[in-house]
Amino acid sequence: MLLIAHCSQSRYTALMRNGIEGVAFDLDGTLYPTYRLNYKLLPIILKEFRLSAAFGRARNFFHHEPENDPACPPPDFYQRQAVFVAKIIGLQPEVIKEKIERSIYRAWEPPFKTVKPFPHAAETLAALRAAGFKLGLMSDFPPETKLEYLGLSGIWDAELCSERCGMLKPHLLPFKELAAALALPPEKILYVGNSRSFDVAGAHRAGMKTAWIKSPLFPGKGRKKPLPDFAFSDYRQLQNFMLN
Repeated sequence: MLLIAHCSQSRYTALMRNGIEGVAFDLDGTLYPTYRLNYKLLPIILKEFRLSAAFGRARNFFHHEPENDPACPPPDFYQRQAVFVAKIIGLQPEVIKEKIERSIYRAWEPPFKTVKPFPHAAETLAALRAAGFKLGLMSDFPPETKLEYLGLSGIWDAELCSERCGMLKPHLLPFKELAAALALPPEKILYVGNSRSFDVAGAHRAGMKTAWIKSPLFPGKGRKKPLPDFAFSDYRQLQNFMLN
């Protein structure tokens, strides 16, 4: 009862909603629509088609590679990625690493400046934070500059990039590091993402609750994919679910 004495009844109710104390989000396709950015990146993708295709094959491989021994830290992800792409293209890994940095990681920055978050995403984040939830973000790509352009920086209790953890989603390692960064047990975290294969599956295996933002373009109805605890298509629905 001491908790009630130090916060409003509505905040207490929100904190206890399904036992959740933290809400964490994927970034690309979850907080903003990726199709608009992909359309703007099409000329760059066509210009560096071989590199883009090889990079896509590498990412697909790393999304599905087996789990590492938990006692052994994973090797440097960016070096592994460069070696994989280099074998396809036939260049030295260090050359490939520089090309990936320039033509993929940095190429999105100019067109991204005009990308906006999904409607009501920012207000939902603000409402969750005001209600006392910890906020986390965990993306497969570096999130800092994107969050700044989206106007969503400075609001997070934890910001992670799975690449820097050494493994991409849906592997357990980045989700475990997310829970550690939020200082919460996994079962007290709701993870929100747009991919049932990577976001929902990985968070579910880590013991987190899951919310899936549905896309009208990619409904993701595969039977083998895990079902989320909550599905929504408008951020007001997520806000309603957590706070009302």
